[in-house]
Amino acid sequence: MLAKTAIRQAFGEAAPSYDSVAVLQRKVGEKLLKQLDCSVQPNTIVDIGCGTGFLLETVISQKKVAPELLVALDIAQPMLQQAKLKLARHPVVYVCADAEALPLQLDSVDWVISNLAIQWCNNPANIFAEIKRVLKPGGVLLLTTFGSKTLQELKTAWADVDNYTHVNDFVAESELIQILSLAGFKNFQVRAECHLSNYDSVWGLLAELKQLGAQTVLTGRNPSLTGKSSFQKMIKAYPNQTAVGQVFATFEVISVMGEV
Repeated sequence: MLAKTAIRQAFGEAAPSYDSVAVLQRKVGEKLLKQLDCSVQPNTIVDIGCGTGFLLETVISQKKVAPELLVALDIAQPMLQQAKLKLARHPVVYVCADAEALPLQLDSVDWVISNLAIQWCNNPANIFAEIKRVLKPGGVLLLTTFGSKTLQELKTAWADVDNYTHVNDFVAESELIQILSLAGFKNFQVRAECHLSNYDSVWGLLAELKQLGAQTVLTGRNPSLTGKSSFQKMIKAYPNQTAVGQVFATFEVISVMGEV
């Protein structure tokens, strides 16, 4: 289970550096927004897990929408502070809250957007039930999350060291389809795509994850600290390294578009 306090702290600490390393996040977010149909202008848009405000800023600038209410929602206050700087020219309401308990009224939102954020919640079914609750009839959900193949190389390497969990588990595409159906979404589309990111070393990968706030924040781990020798064993076991230690990491991105 993910520890919400640790998540809040990790992303809060990552807020100042996040934009400098969030290359994949920007790429995925821009591709996601290409699916939006702006023939009908929304009155209310909520960005769940808004981070530094990149997705909301892109919606406003590229899609030329002018809703009456824009809501930037994130679990980490420092992320919202970064978003305020980026969105200073726009009338935005900033909400520090958990995506599994949205402080929003029933049938109050036209669009819910979210880019690579909900994977840090414990119960995906809760999230989609909450999104379904707040969306108006005919409302649109546009979302990305990490799938179960994400960081599979790092998982394989740690499995060679011990039996503890060192890498977060992410939802599988098939499970997500079932959750959406049970939540009551209709006409939804789910697509999975794997991205390979290259790093100079395993340490480079771990450093980037920390800068993104995406280091492991699991409860139920080995209570003792992971020592240097364990890290060295993991690095040695990391698959498909080049002669100079360069590695790649898989990030499976699942895109969801649906209506209620």
